Amino acid sequence: MQTSKLPPPKRASGAGFAPRVDRRRLRSARTKQRIIEAFLDLLREGNPNPRVGEIANRAGCAIRSIHERFVSVNELHVAAAEYAMNQAIALAPLVNADADRQTRISAQVHTRAGTCERTLHLWRLLLAGQSSSPGLRDKVTVVRKMIGLRLEAMYRPELASLPEVERRKLLVTLEALTDFESWGLMREYHDMSFDDACGIWVGAIDSLLPPTPEASCRPNP
Repeated sequence: MQTSKLPPPKRASGAGFAPRVDRRRLRSARTKQRIIEAFLDLLREGNPNPRVGEIANRAGCAIRSIHERFVSVNELHVAAAEYAMNQAIALAPLVNADADRQTRISAQVHTRAGTCERTLHLWRLLLAGQSSSPGLRDKVTVVRKMIGLRLEAMYRPELASLPEVERRKLLVTLEALTDFESWGLMREYHDMSFDDACGIWVGAIDSLLPPTPEASCRPNP
């Protein structure tokens, strides 16, 4: 008796393909993250503008993988800035905003110094590329706003004691004092230690701030 062959099984559709697609996307996302982390690691190690080959070698991927995920160097810089910003928020939450004056100054300085230490070279790349990249320009604007908001939160008692114009001038002064390049000047040009550079900022901020209102000096009950 002749037996008919069974037709080949149909490939599942819909949910049957989801795990395979999800795994591919997950691998791609992990590769993208490795590329960004490799780029940031090279920057932190003192390489001011890592080449694609160097990034690929550090990330353990092919150069093609970088071009597949980032159509331009600026796009990689934007992604790295976004990643670094999220890291900064996670590693440096707003703490001690209601503490005494010296605790607040120390907390703000050490948080800011840590951010500058990790992202100074990235910040330089963002500034260099912002004129030709709206994405980079947006990141620079967001970072500056975040810095200003943190300064306002940490020194609210002292700032509240000043008229509006003077308060604005002091905020601009504090932002300029604790700028990335200020940190780079102390650490790179003057070869100061991390703690010594922090000490410079602590002393300067303390001298710039007006006296803390008496009510803010009282410990919480």
